[in-house]
Amino acid sequence: MRLPIAAGLATAAASLTLYPLFRGGTWFWAGMGAIIVVATVSVLTARHTTPRWLGPPAELFALFVYLTVVFTLDDNWAWVVPTKESVLAMAGLLGDGFKDIQRFAAPVPDNPPIALLAVGGIGLIAVLVDLLAVRMRRAALAGLPLLALFTVPAAVLPDPIGWPAFIIGALGYVGLLTADGRERVSHWGRAVLVRRSRGVGAGARMQADTAPLSLTGKRIGFAAIALAITLPALLPTLEPSPLFGFGVGSGDGRGGNTITIPNPIASLRGQLTQPRNATVLTYGNTDNVPRYLRMYALDTFDGEQWTMSQPKGRPEDRVSEGPMPPPPGLSTLVPLRPIRTVVTVSDDVEGLSFLPLPYPSSSVEVEGDWRADRSSLMVFSTRETAGGQTYRVTGQEPQPSAEALRTMPSATDDREILTRYLALPPDLPRQIRVIAHERVASTDTPYEMAVKLQSWFTGGDFVYSLATQGNGSDALADFLRNRTGYCEQFAAAMAVMARVLGIPARVGIGYTGGAFIGGSWQVRTHDLHAWPELYFQGAGWLRFEPTPAGGLGQATARVPDYSRPVAATSAPGDGPSARPSGGTDATDPADTLGPRARDPRDPDAGLAAGTLGVDAGMPLPVKIGIGVGALLLIGLIPAAARAVVRYRRRRAWTQVGAADPGVAGAQLQPRAPERSRAPAAHLGNAVHASWHELIDTLYDLNLGHEASESPRALAARVVRQCELDEATAASITAIASAEERMRYARTPGRVQALEGELRRVRDALYAGVTRGRRLRARLLPPSTLRRLKEAGEKVLDGFDRLETLRLWPRRRDAEPIGDEPAKEHALTGTRH
Repeated sequence: MRLPIAAGLATAAASLTLYPLFRGGTWFWAGMGAIIVVATVSVLTARHTTPRWLGPPAELFALFVYLTVVFTLDDNWAWVVPTKESVLAMAGLLGDGFKDIQRFAAPVPDNPPIALLAVGGIGLIAVLVDLLAVRMRRAALAGLPLLALFTVPAAVLPDPIGWPAFIIGALGYVGLLTADGRERVSHWGRAVLVRRSRGVGAGARMQADTAPLSLTGKRIGFAAIALAITLPALLPTLEPSPLFGFGVGSGDGRGGNTITIPNPIASLRGQLTQPRNATVLTYGNTDNVPRYLRMYALDTFDGEQWTMSQPKGRPEDRVSEGPMPPPPGLSTLVPLRPIRTVVTVSDDVEGLSFLPLPYPSSSVEVEGDWRADRSSLMVFSTRETAGGQTYRVTGQEPQPSAEALRTMPSATDDREILTRYLALPPDLPRQIRVIAHERVASTDTPYEMAVKLQSWFTGGDFVYSLATQGNGSDALADFLRNRTGYCEQFAAAMAVMARVLGIPARVGIGYTGGAFIGGSWQVRTHDLHAWPELYFQGAGWLRFEPTPAGGLGQATARVPDYSRPVAATSAPGDGPSARPSGGTDATDPADTLGPRARDPRDPDAGLAAGTLGVDAGMPLPVKIGIGVGALLLIGLIPAAARAVVRYRRRRAWTQVGAADPGVAGAQLQPRAPERSRAPAAHLGNAVHASWHELIDTLYDLNLGHEASESPRALAARVVRQCELDEATAASITAIASAEERMRYARTPGRVQALEGELRRVRDALYAGVTRGRRLRARLLPPSTLRRLKEAGEKVLDGFDRLETLRLWPRRRDAEPIGDEPAKEHALTGTRH
């Protein structure tokens, strides 16, 4: 019975690692129910009279019935018996679940199809663990299906598994191994768990001491878990990957003709919350102006998340064989500024198969097989990665003026643009549509609508925060109501509202312009950003910036000049009227922003070359010094603990003096009256403190101490071994004598203060050992380490005592041996 329960508990503990994958807890409680069902069937079929092969099929059948009861209850007969309708409904839920996990990014919604997949998977893992551990008696191999539960979040999520969940799962596996060991020992007879007998004399029960066997495995297991948690934190590691952890290409990173689409939204928030703001890339350009570097263009909103269509990289679109495809919708009437950029990606970047590029780019010079998608101008590869690459980009940056944008329509004859970039889910909340139209009331042109939307987000009512997440329809509605979120939510909300207003829109993800440090622009992990791109016939795709200033790395985000709101005409006498902002040369704050406060992210707000104040990071020597200092402080913890113990023992004699000023001649009387009990107790504590301090000193100096030695024998051995002089020998004899009298004497007699005696003995013992031993005794005192070991043993003893607890008394097969004579005498009437 113990082993099936331990298998169920191990599966439940390992399933806790799945919690970051879901929004909600329905899957967890239903999964616990599946584990209970499997464990119950295992207990019922694990009896010796039941065929061993019957367990797994019975568990699978019970699991299937449980799933139909939980997910297709209405289609069952009498709520319990599965029917044809319930089986078909279950199959439909499974199909929907597999579709949903392809559409959603973690954390996924806790809907019935996805919950069915999770609960069914947990139940199947429970069956496999029971098969290996209970039926085949291979508990160690049962760790493989448990490991499968660990690998799911590790493969999907960019963040590592939390150490509490790892510890719980590891403890579950250790408990399974322990239960299997006890099950094997029980086949040879009843295992005796209690290591000490409290009885005395002939009536005491004879008990076996299995402590070494039982404790060794536990200590190894606990030590392995502790090392798995602490060792990675102590070892130097490589820089964490600052980019997306999704592989692009065929999977081997060396070839293939297909590309796996990454999910940038799933990793965006995780990258922004990384504690280390590592450098991702550096770049320089001809005009020394920062520019956004886009990697992904998300064009599809299905009501739950933004995703991108499969990019198409035809052989003729290799960037090494010619110029890039022309930017969609860009007219020759729009002024262009030629820009040449050189980008160098850090060597630590791994798995990045989309090049960060300024949009639009006309040519890219890069080594390897890189291809451009014609509709989005994303450049990707199925064979290469960007890590360590240096590439040159030539572009023609559009410089549209506000007046020109007012005359440009968002509508186009291009059927692909209208179909692809105006599509919205039919169940989009009405609240989003209402808010979009309210924000642009009394607006004539699509451009003015876009500027008003951007101004509404950046006007001060919205707050940047990484504490919220989600980009589905409901999450967007909540975001517009609560007005708190991070860049992905701002970009997603503005793109959806632009489509509501008939403006083609998509979401771009990449990096902001970064900071100018050491003669080049440096882009870091926290510069990862999302923004909306809106389409205007004649100007093509233009970037807007709805995210308010603030947040990690978001200070490098900037509002483009063409999207700044135009100030109303000033009243007479107030100065010149505002002019519409043209290109990047418009620098007058009064003209471009009017009465509204200037956005600190604008290019003109302190963005002159070299004037942007950015923390370049802590110098390497300082980091090394801090690390060495931290290690020294950690290493001094045992010495500090030893000093605290020594100080407390010295204070014991101070308390004796405070309780009785005549402590030097204090005498303990047997059965002291109430008024003298307090001084007697203080004096006893002080004597014991002096004795324990002497014992710890011997441990620290490696002079030895046997538990069987009496105080007098120990004093004699130390005097003989260390060849102490007469005065020191008298001092250690006085300490031992006082300890003996406190332990055993009915009338201890007069006890003198032992502070001076103890000091003399310590000095003599330290003088008699080598310098290295003295140094170790002060810095790494073995007495402190011994206490840590004893504390660990007490914790393990507590686990042993928990194993002896029983919910019901065990049947007594026979009387204990020690009680048989007493029973016989009771029957025969013999008296002693």
